[in-house]
Amino acid sequence: MAETSSNAPTALPEDLKNRLKASYDAIAPHYNAEFTSPDDKIRLELLGKLLKEMQSNGKKDATVLELGCGGGVPGTKILLENENPSIRVIGNDLSSTQIEIAKSNLAPYADKVTFTQGDMMQLEFPEATLDAVMGLYSIIHLPRDEQTELVNRIFRWLKPGGLFLANFSAEEIPSQIDETWLDQKKGWMFWSGWGEEKSARVVEEAGFELLLKENRQASADAVFLWILGRKQV
Repeated sequence: MAETSSNAPTALPEDLKNRLKASYDAIAPHYNAEFTSPDDKIRLELLGKLLKEMQSNGKKDATVLELGCGGGVPGTKILLENENPSIRVIGNDLSSTQIEIAKSNLAPYADKVTFTQGDMMQLEFPEATLDAVMGLYSIIHLPRDEQTELVNRIFRWLKPGGLFLANFSAEEIPSQIDETWLDQKKGWMFWSGWGEEKSARVVEEAGFELLLKENRQASADAVFLWILGRKQV
């Protein structure tokens, strides 16, 4: 997400999700090489905290929903390699190109991962069936009202004690569009956010206990609010 100097809202296109899909389909290889780096310090650090909390629950097996799995590395691969607990991943991404890349990258783990391509707002799961939900650099692509609704749905999907790891815009952004994100001619991109205080409040009001809440700036990117929450028993 690019830095922004203005909070002035930008009108949302009616075909927002289709445009996002087309962009990620077009720029997926460049995005994976330039943005989703295996040595992404913040991503790996927060993923480690999630796994540590999962281990403390004492479960031998767990199911994790990853929203915006991209090409499957590093996040999905780390989850699948974990042994304590053994994790089954449901990988969701809007981009069909990213799903195909992830299937190739994660072929050795095919028995532990299921992919579902499409808008995360169209996902449905029974209540209290997931052990964790992770959304890194993905929920920020939803309009703000949808972010609020999704957090509430995630709370319902999680088992008691389930974990939620995500990042949100630390700045209040009604809507922001970049026509050529990552210097890509086909890199049309959209973001939004409630800002630090309200995003944290949205998560808490859904029913989560905040285990971690901190602002961190990703390399060559914006400042994000990182949250790790637990569904209170």
